[in-house]
Amino acid sequence: MSIRHTTKARRGAAATALAAALALAMAGCGSDGDDKPDDGAGRASTAAKDDGKQEPAVDSSKTIGQMKGPGGIVVTLHSAVRDDGGFVTVTGTVTNRGSQLFNAIDWRSKETEVKSQSSVSGASLIDEKGKKRYLVLRDTDGQCLCTTGLSGIKPNESRPLFAQFPAPPKSVTEVDFQIPTMPSVGITLSG
Repeated sequence: MSIRHTTKARRGAAATALAAALALAMAGCGSDGDDKPDDGAGRASTAAKDDGKQEPAVDSSKTIGQMKGPGGIVVTLHSAVRDDGGFVTVTGTVTNRGSQLFNAIDWRSKETEVKSQSSVSGASLIDEKGKKRYLVLRDTDGQCLCTTGLSGIKPNESRPLFAQFPAPPKSVTEVDFQIPTMPSVGITLSG
């Protein structure tokens, strides 16, 4: 047997041993001994996206604000919720009520590191009393914690959107939500 085949066999055995060890470790982490059924209470509902990100599910039954922009584009905001981690997540729906395809290219931030050309990375929350602007958060790879891929929105089509921001102080309950090219709208923070 050649050295090349021996090396391949050793790598295969090492990979199998590693996979078995990881499986055992994960099985040990699966329960805390309390066999209560998981009803999902206490967790935010999320919807899986094609790019692997999780985005909050949008409850379109409630409206906290609406923005009408050029070309018949309407952004309806459904919630702006503080969480325990010190963040505010704004959810909504973008609807194309115009007659042309819509691409949110003008809604992105001016940062060159943001890969998605059609996102709401340029959105912000404005605390006028505190004179502060809160920008969309970024993950460890520099990507926005917001909806991406907002391109090719057909006339009469709606898509969910979200953006996550650092939370203003608890005393701040009213902020303005802004997206480039759209008029700002005052919203109330909950939570």
